[in-house]
Amino acid sequence: MPVNRFKSSLVNSTSSQQPKKINRLKRGYYRQGPDYRNNRDMNFAEIRKAFGFRSIQVGRWVTEQEQQIAANLIYDALMDLAEILRVPPQILSLRGSLSLAFGTGGQKYVQAHYDMRKRELALAKNAGGGALAHEWFHAFDHYINDKIFQLPKEKFASNSWLYNKEPVSHPLNQKLAQFFKTIFLAEDGRQPSPYLKTNTLIDQKLKQYYFAMPEELAARAFESVIQDHEIKNAYLVSGTKKSEQAELGIFPKAKHRVDLACACYDYFNLLGKLVLNQ
Repeated sequence: MPVNRFKSSLVNSTSSQQPKKINRLKRGYYRQGPDYRNNRDMNFAEIRKAFGFRSIQVGRWVTEQEQQIAANLIYDALMDLAEILRVPPQILSLRGSLSLAFGTGGQKYVQAHYDMRKRELALAKNAGGGALAHEWFHAFDHYINDKIFQLPKEKFASNSWLYNKEPVSHPLNQKLAQFFKTIFLAEDGRQPSPYLKTNTLIDQKLKQYYFAMPEELAARAFESVIQDHEIKNAYLVSGTKKSEQAELGIFPKAKHRVDLACACYDYFNLLGKLVLNQ
């Protein structure tokens, strides 16, 4: 699903002539985390090998300098995500089924999107930063659907769970179901969560159906968990606490974020252990 949280065109306020767009990619992104690269530059071929992506496509208008900057940013962000979730890096390619695209085109102001038909996670060149965790969860949500549910009618596991599809009996599936339960249901396990109610009301006011879509609620819950971690990476995730949409109220609040983190990490930590023990 596309994310269009921020406009990427910033202007040079010191210019007396036509405002000049600033290349957001070259401005850099705040990060606080381990040095996986030993301070050396990466390239997209190395990213494909490290994470096992099916393919990586780079847009024809991306310069060599931009490719270098982007490769470092994407590598660090994906390694941070693997470290946060405590899973082997190659888990992020969803067993080699996921492709990655960078700067290959898109809509104005759209940061990133996941294409279900291609099973491709695409990042915009100048506006892709901050949306990676959100879009990766869309890819995961789509990929895991027919692994956790038998013959699902929905396209995402979050949808399948919400519409009462029982997961295949397995400890790992039960933990993912618990994460979905924490997203969608209140503590009593029966009523809609305040998070779901709030987004339903927002959609009603805006006369749309988007923020309350199960897959969007799940992706925003996931990225909120990632942003709350002690590892900080603004290219991986941003805006769940301070942004126009955060002020609108579309992200989980306070204690709910803590509960979501517990359920999310319970699932991915177990997944990582099972993969390593195979």
